[in-house]
Amino acid sequence: MKRTFNVTGMTCAACSARVEKAAANVPGIASVSVNLLKNSMEVDFDGDAATLAAVSAAVEKAGYGAYPRPEAGASSANVQQPVQTMNDPAAEAKRVRMRLIVSFCFTIPLFYLSMGHMFGWPLPGVFLGHENMLTFAFTQFLLLLPVIFVNFKFFRVGFKTLAHGAPNMDSLIALGSAASTIYGIAAIYRIGWGMGHGDIDFAHAAAMDLYFESAAMILTLITLGKYFEARAKGKTTDAIAKLMDLTPKEAARRTPDGGVEQVPVEQVRVGDLLEVKAGQSVPVDGIVIEGGGVVDESVITGESVPVGKHAGDTVTGATLNKSGWFVMRADRVGADTTLAGIIRLVDEATSTKAPIEKIADKIAGVFVPVVIVIAVVTFLVWMVLSADVSTALTHAISVLVISCPCALGLATPTAIMVGTGRGASSGILVKSAEALEVAHDVKTVVFDKTGTITTGKPVVTDIVCANGVDERGLAGLALSIEQRSEHPLAQAVAAWAEAAGGQVQPVSAFEQVAGGGVRANVGGACALAGNARLMEQAGVDASAFEPRARALADEGKTPLFFACGGKVCGLVAVADTVKPSSAAALEELRAMGLRTIMLTGDNERTAQAIQRLVGADEVIAGMLPEDKEREIRRLSAQGRVAMVGDGINDAPALARADVGIAIGAGTDIAIDSADVVLMRSDVLDVPAAIQLSRSTLRNIKQNLFWALIYNAVCIPVAAGVFSFAGFTLNPMIAAAAMSCSSVCVVSNALRLRSWKPRLSSNAAQQIAATQCDMKEEAADATASEQDIQAIDAGAPADKEIIMEKKLTVEGMMCPKCVAHVKKALEDVEGVSEAVVDLDAGTAVAKLADAVDDTVLVNAVVEAGYEVKGIE
Repeated sequence: MKRTFNVTGMTCAACSARVEKAAANVPGIASVSVNLLKNSMEVDFDGDAATLAAVSAAVEKAGYGAYPRPEAGASSANVQQPVQTMNDPAAEAKRVRMRLIVSFCFTIPLFYLSMGHMFGWPLPGVFLGHENMLTFAFTQFLLLLPVIFVNFKFFRVGFKTLAHGAPNMDSLIALGSAASTIYGIAAIYRIGWGMGHGDIDFAHAAAMDLYFESAAMILTLITLGKYFEARAKGKTTDAIAKLMDLTPKEAARRTPDGGVEQVPVEQVRVGDLLEVKAGQSVPVDGIVIEGGGVVDESVITGESVPVGKHAGDTVTGATLNKSGWFVMRADRVGADTTLAGIIRLVDEATSTKAPIEKIADKIAGVFVPVVIVIAVVTFLVWMVLSADVSTALTHAISVLVISCPCALGLATPTAIMVGTGRGASSGILVKSAEALEVAHDVKTVVFDKTGTITTGKPVVTDIVCANGVDERGLAGLALSIEQRSEHPLAQAVAAWAEAAGGQVQPVSAFEQVAGGGVRANVGGACALAGNARLMEQAGVDASAFEPRARALADEGKTPLFFACGGKVCGLVAVADTVKPSSAAALEELRAMGLRTIMLTGDNERTAQAIQRLVGADEVIAGMLPEDKEREIRRLSAQGRVAMVGDGINDAPALARADVGIAIGAGTDIAIDSADVVLMRSDVLDVPAAIQLSRSTLRNIKQNLFWALIYNAVCIPVAAGVFSFAGFTLNPMIAAAAMSCSSVCVVSNALRLRSWKPRLSSNAAQQIAATQCDMKEEAADATASEQDIQAIDAGAPADKEIIMEKKLTVEGMMCPKCVAHVKKALEDVEGVSEAVVDLDAGTAVAKLADAVDDTVLVNAVVEAGYEVKGIE
C-alpha cells in the first residue's frame, strides 16, 4: 500500500536524507521516497493506520513534521487533490519576500554604519569620536536584532536539527550568523572594558571588529537566495498548476423537465446530460449524443489541430468547444476523468526518485556534519597559524555559510519536475522518475504492428472486377455475404460495399468456413467470399486473378475472392493501413542511433511488406502475446529495450520492457502496464519521449556536476587554503555565493521548459507539411459567423497606421506557417497588415487602432505557435 505525506521543516538535501532514513527504519515500511522540492514523502508500507502514525512520530523525532495526505476518493472534489496537497510556491515566495524587505531595511543602514568609513561615506556625529564607540557598536547590534527576528526560522530549525544529531543547511547558517553575533556582543564588552580602563586603542580595535554586519548580511543574502529559489520553484510546478486551472468549474445540466441548470462540476454524475456551447469547456468525459462541434484537445493531447465531434464521438473534460453546439452524456466524472488521471500521473511521477538521485542522497547524508568538522578544523588551524581570533573566525564562518547542500538536493527533483511537466504539456505522460532516467539509455525500440504502426482498422484498398461484372454489382454481392460476418476484414468490405451503392440480396444458408472465409446462398445461387484455398476447395477456377492476388499480398494487403454460381466475380484487397507518421518516427529513431524492431502476429509476407513501408530494421512475424514477452526478455539481455504497444496482448511485453510506452488511444490495461503514455497516439512521440529523457538526464548531470564542483572549489577557498596568493572570501561574499548556487541549479532546470522535440530534416519536413495542411483545413472548417459576415461585407477601408509591434514567433517551419500567422494577426480587429519573416522568426503587426499585446499574442498562440517576445 502506498501513501503520501506532507513533510514540514526540510530545507536541504541533508533534511530529506534524514527524513527518509527515519521513516525507512519504521517496521512495516517497504520503501520511502522523499521529494525536497515538493516537501512530500511517498511511503510503501504493509500495515494500517498505526504504521502511518509511527512514521509521523519517527519523522517528528528526527526534527521534522510528517502528515498523511487524505486518500483520494471517488468524488469530483478529489480532482483538486494533487494541487491542494502540494506547497504553494507563490505563497512561499510572498512570505520570503516580506522577510527579505524587512531584512534589507535594517541591513542596508547597518552596512552603511559599519563599513561606511572604509569608503569615505559621511557618518552622523553621534557615531564619531572615541567617546561614542559604545553608541556606534550598540546601534549596530540594535539594527541586527530585527534581521535575526524575521529570519529566526534559520535558528529555530538549524539548532533543532543540530540537537537531534542531524544538522542541515539551516544549521550551517545558524552557526555562522550566531558565531558572528556572539563575537560582536563580546566585542561590545571589550569596548566597555577598554574605555573603563582608559585603553582607548583596545576599545577602538574592538569597535572595528564587531561582525554584526556579517551576521546580518549572511541572513539577508541567504533570504534573497531563498526568494529567488521560491520563485523558480513556482515555475517548476507550472505544469500541474496550469492543468488544474483548466478544470471546468460549472456544467450546464439538463433537468428532467427539459430545462437546463448550471451546477458545479462536482455535482455532475455519470449518466447526466450536459449541454456544451461554442467557447465553453467540456465539463467531464463523455459521449456526444446530439449536435456537433469542433473541439480543441491541445490541453490533453498537445495537438493544436481542432477535432470535429459528432454523435457517437467521445469528448474529454477540459477540452474547448471552439464552434458548434452539442449535448453529451457524462461517462467519467470526478477523479475518473482523463484530466484528473493526467494530474495524478504527473504528481506521482514528480514524487518519485530517479536512480541517479541516490548519489546526491548519499552525499547529503554526511555533507553537513563534514562541513561543520571542516569549519572547526579551519578555526583551530588559523588560531595556530595566526593566533588571531578574528581571522580564524572569518574563515570558519565562511566555510559554514558557503557550503550548499541545498543545491545538491534540488539538482534532480527540479529537473524531474520540469521535464515531466513539459512532457505532459506535449502529450507525453511519464509515470515515474525512474522511467524518465532509464529511457535515455534505450538501445532498441520494439513496436507492436496493429494499432501502433498501423491504424488497426482495415480498409478496402483495391478492387478487381471480372469481365462482365461492374463495381456496383460486385459491391452488392460483397455486402450481401459479408454483412453477417463479425470478422474485421468482412466489416471493412461491408463498409466499402455499402458506400459503393451495393444492393443487398436475399441471403440464406450462411456459414463460416474455418481458415477460408464464408459461404451462403445469395439470390438463389451459391456464393463464396474468402481466400484462394476456399475457391480451390469449392472447385472455382481463380487462376486468372492469382497473379494480381500475389502482387497485392506482397504489398501487405489481404486479397479476398468473391464468387457466385461457380465463377469468380472479382477480387477485393483489404489492408490495415500504416499511420502517416510511422515511417518518419522510425527514421528519427534510426537517426538517434537506435535499433527498431516490429513484432506482429501476421504472416511473414505481410509483415515484410509493412517493414518495407516503414523502414524497420527487423521484423518478427507470427508472434503470440507470450511470444512478445519472451522476445522482449531476450532483447533486454542485449541492452535497454523500449516496447511500444496499444492492445491487451501487448501488456505482458510492456511490463517486461525496461521502458513500456503505451499509445494513449489503447486499452486501459496497456496504459496501466506502461511507464510512458502517449496521449496523442502518435508514434512520432516515441522519439520525442526518448529525447525528453536524454535532455532531462543531461540537465540532472549538469546540476549535480556544478553543485559538487561548487562545494569542492568554494569550501577550500573559504577555508583560506589559497590565502597565500591573496585569494580569500569574507562571510558576506560566501553567503552571496551560497545563495547563487541554489538559484543557478533551479534556473538551469528551468531551461527544460523550452524543450521541444527535434526531428531530423526529412522527418521534420514531412510532418511540418502535414501539420500545416491540417491546420489550414481546420482553420477553414472552423471559420466563425463573424468571419463570414466580414467577408460578405467586404474588406474594410484602409486606415492610417499608428503603430507597429514586432513579435518573436517560434514554431514556424514553412511558408504555410507564415500564412497562418499572418492570417491570425490580420483577423485581429485593429490590425491593418501583418508582415511575417520565416527566416527571422518574426511577425510585424501594423496597427490602425490601439491593440493590447495580450490580444496579439493570444491570436498567434491559438493558431498553434509560440510567442517568445513582443516589442
